Amino acid sequence: MAETRDFLLEIGCEEMPSAPLMGAVSQLGPLVERGLDEAGLAHGALRVVSTPRRLAVIVRDVATRTEEVHEVRRGPAASIAFDADGNPTKAAEGFARKFGVSAAELERRVDADGREYVFAEKSVPSAPATPILTALCERTIAGLEWPNYRSQRWGSERQTFVRPIRWICALLGPDVVPVRYADVTSGNTTRGHRVLGPGEHVVAEPAAYEGVLEAAGVLCEERRRQVIAEGIVAVEAERGGAHVDTPKRVLDEVVNLCEWPSVLVGTFDEEFLEVPHEIICESMLTNQRYFPIYDAQGNLTREFVVVSNTRPENAGRVIDGNERVVRARLDDAKFFYDEDLKRPLEAYLPKLADVTFQERLGTMLQKAERLERLAPEVARRSLMLDDERAARAGRAGLLAKADLVTQAVVEFTSQQGVMGGYYAAASGEPDEVAAAIRDHYRPRFAGDEVPSGPVGVAVSVADKLDTICGMFAIDQPPTGSSDPFAVRRSAIGVIAMLRDAPADALSELVSCSLDAYEAQGLAFERASVEAAVRAFFQGRLATIARSEGVSPDTVEAVSAVGVVDPAEFLGRAHTLEDARSRDPETFDALAQAYARAAHLADASLGDEVDQAILGDAERALLDACDLGSVRVREALAAGDFRAALGSLADLKGPIDRFFDDVLVMDEDTAVRSNRLRLLNRFVAVFADVADFQAMSRKK
Repeated sequence: MAETRDFLLEIGCEEMPSAPLMGAVSQLGPLVERGLDEAGLAHGALRVVSTPRRLAVIVRDVATRTEEVHEVRRGPAASIAFDADGNPTKAAEGFARKFGVSAAELERRVDADGREYVFAEKSVPSAPATPILTALCERTIAGLEWPNYRSQRWGSERQTFVRPIRWICALLGPDVVPVRYADVTSGNTTRGHRVLGPGEHVVAEPAAYEGVLEAAGVLCEERRRQVIAEGIVAVEAERGGAHVDTPKRVLDEVVNLCEWPSVLVGTFDEEFLEVPHEIICESMLTNQRYFPIYDAQGNLTREFVVVSNTRPENAGRVIDGNERVVRARLDDAKFFYDEDLKRPLEAYLPKLADVTFQERLGTMLQKAERLERLAPEVARRSLMLDDERAARAGRAGLLAKADLVTQAVVEFTSQQGVMGGYYAAASGEPDEVAAAIRDHYRPRFAGDEVPSGPVGVAVSVADKLDTICGMFAIDQPPTGSSDPFAVRRSAIGVIAMLRDAPADALSELVSCSLDAYEAQGLAFERASVEAAVRAFFQGRLATIARSEGVSPDTVEAVSAVGVVDPAEFLGRAHTLEDARSRDPETFDALAQAYARAAHLADASLGDEVDQAILGDAERALLDACDLGSVRVREALAAGDFRAALGSLADLKGPIDRFFDDVLVMDEDTAVRSNRLRLLNRFVAVFADVADFQAMSRKK
């Protein structure tokens, strides 16, 4: 067993942005581990360490040499490997090449089964780890990828990295592993914090690396995150139940912007609290990476958290500088808001004519006009709202996009809708209209909150449905690699909002949306577009049903009957799945009987049965079908899918008796045709419920 030592590779560079740094952290460990395994170097656990100025990996217990390997592999039979003259065939040459030897080195031996085969034998001597690690380090540095970031060059050589490399520390135990990348060569030194521990610091061995860093004012990522979290908890505790807003994306970035974090608290002027807190917070979070502080009642306070990267004794100067910076930022936000308030929200509508929604679908003003028409239809048809609230939905639909051309939203684009809600309220619009404008982009992703009120739901459904129908009307549906208008996400949002709607009206709403496009002069093949949109929603519904635990064959059975309304589709799928789970034998047997009947049935014969020539089993089935058809129709009309399934389950006994007692394909043509018509009637009872034949194929 070879001696083992710890191994360290540290790549030191100019400050890296947070996003590429996190990407490189996820790559570094696997690259090094794969390289060690491929080289045959035994090793222990790996640990990646990162700061804005360094990427490092520490590997425990790396063997100082590879193990000597002696390998023997059996190849094809000798009769196949050599021709009659004893020359190697292509089979022998291919086997030898694959094993890394020449055909001349192959040996012929008799194996345990008594047949003669060719064997390849190869010995790989033990090799020292250092040259292997040198090549691995250089290959790893070059192999890191930086998507969406342009790599940089420095000095006179051509190698690149996300930021110029300034030092490389590479050690196997106490020994330096020689590494060269661009004009930088490795050594046994790292560099500390630019202020708290400037200059080079010797790393005696990999095990001492993190201790050397901490002594030089540098904490690893886990410790930085811990220090920030503890500091924020202390800030909240000091303020009696206050809450510091720390969105994960911003917190991750802040963690990767410092090497020795200190949590400080600054303040801004009281006048800025008159500005909507959303743009105040976005300005602080997005522009400055400050964390807003809310009081115990959820109100924004004048205070904010800033994470510094310098000596704690400099806190006063750091806070003062950041307060001056935030004052300028918030001045801008307040100016934009005050200027926007000088005009009512409706006054911004004409400017939407200069904003393109989609080249072939027209401008945002045209979209607003379509929403004014479609939102009341959603309110009335699906949400069962009265005329007054439907009119409010139309008003909100018309104004929903007006804030896109206001100064605040041009500056803070993520606040579209939110600012429109404030401006609508300031313009004297009803509260429901303002709330609907504020919420109409929800849900923005799976699991997001839906709009808070039914008028908001109506506008949000109209907005998303308008986008979906428009993209299908111009034959630009989402593909596996392209969905620039987030059509899939829009469909998921529509389903989430209509799933609990009082009425099932999605098919009608699709038609209304296409009517609005036709009224604006868009030409398209109406029937095919409408069918494509319905099929698209069915596909989304099927995916959602499967994600909620409904078996694929149940989903297929429900999909086959053309149901597209979310509440009905998902309700049927779950009810059918539950019924099958409670009484699997009955429903499996019924599915098999249905499949047999559907296979024999002949739709061209119709379903008018001559009762005069029916036997007892046939008459019992006919009576059961007639009664079942009525009950199923009544149950579906009442939205009681469970009762519909119960009526179908009642057919199991009569259909089983029919197949036991009756020869369907009788020699008498009249009898045979009559029995086939009876089966047509049996199959028809199931037609509007589910395709039971899909469930019969599960095995």
